[in-house]
This record gives sequence, C-alpha cells and structure tokens, in this order.
Amino acid sequence: MQIESLFCFMVLTSLLAWITLSDLRSRRIPNLGVTIGIVVAMALHTLPPQGDGLFSFWWGGLGPIQSMLGLALGLALFMPLYLLGVMGAGDVKLLGMVGAWLGPKLLIGATLLSLLAGGVLAVGMMVCTRSSRQVLINVRLMLTTTMVGIMSGKLMPPEPALTTGRRLPYALAIGVGTLSQVALQLFNAAP
Repeated sequence: MQIESLFCFMVLTSLLAWITLSDLRSRRIPNLGVTIGIVVAMALHTLPPQGDGLFSFWWGGLGPIQSMLGLALGLALFMPLYLLGVMGAGDVKLLGMVGAWLGPKLLIGATLLSLLAGGVLAVGMMVCTRSSRQVLINVRLMLTTTMVGIMSGKLMPPEPALTTGRRLPYALAIGVGTLSQVALQLFNAAP
C-alpha cells in the first residue's frame, strides 16, 4: 500500500468516525463534517496528478468531474429513501460525501455494503430493543398502504401506524460499508 493511499484512508476514516460518533450521540449528522469531507475529497482529486483513484495502486486524483459525479450519484442513490421518509437528509448528504471521495465506480459497491450493514444494524437494534412485533406490524401496514396506493394510482409515502421511538444511526452503516469497500479496493490493488 502506498503512503498516499494510507493517508487518504486515515483522513476518510477520521471523518467517518467523527460523523458516526455524532450520529450515535445525537442522531444528527453534522453538516460541517460533511462539508469538510467534500472539500477535502475535491482537493485530493484535483490537486495531485491524475491516477486511478485515492485508493488504488496507481494513486492519483480522478479529477474534479469524477468527484462531482460521485457526489451527485451519492445524493441520487439515497434521495428516494429520503423522499419516502425512510432515511434522513444527513444520511443522503453523507453518501454524497462518500461519493466525492470514491467516485462513481467505487460508490456503487460502498452503497451496497452500506445497505447490507444497515440491514444488519436494523435487525440487531430490533432484537436489542425487543420491538420486533411493532416493526413487523409497521412493515405490514406500510406494504398494505403502498399496495392500495399502487392499485388506486395514488401512491403516497407510507407511514407506520406506531413509531418504535428509535431511529437508526445510519452513519454507522454508511461508515462500515464505505470502509469495507475501501479495504477491498486496497487489498485487491495490484499493478
């Protein structure tokens, strides 16, 4: 692993740790952390010589256009979940920041790994809080409401009957998915 890739990994890990700790404590993702992450990612993709990415064997920036495409793709991937009320705006912005770091190509894998980590987190939280019955009732109601909406042609965002009072700190899932994707990229980086 090159020193440049290790430096980028440490900076990204530090940003994700800061944002995740904030989300765990207050269930809020700090805009300052996301903004700093985007600015640093854009600088790292613009200032060094062109290369295959910040976490590849041929280290170098992807360029500002690829970084911006990653940012836009990250926002676009989680925007439907936000519009349905499943996810917070901070989570959408955080995935956008991750896209600015990874670029569009690596972002797809990071997103899939984040969704997988989020599913594990949700099941774990459901079991720990003993809220599985209420969650299953809510899922049934949401699916029924969605199906009725599809049949009538008036699709509206589904709302659960009762809230469980707990929100997932999804920054944790995004952090785990992102760092897993970066670790896979670094592990498989070869000339």
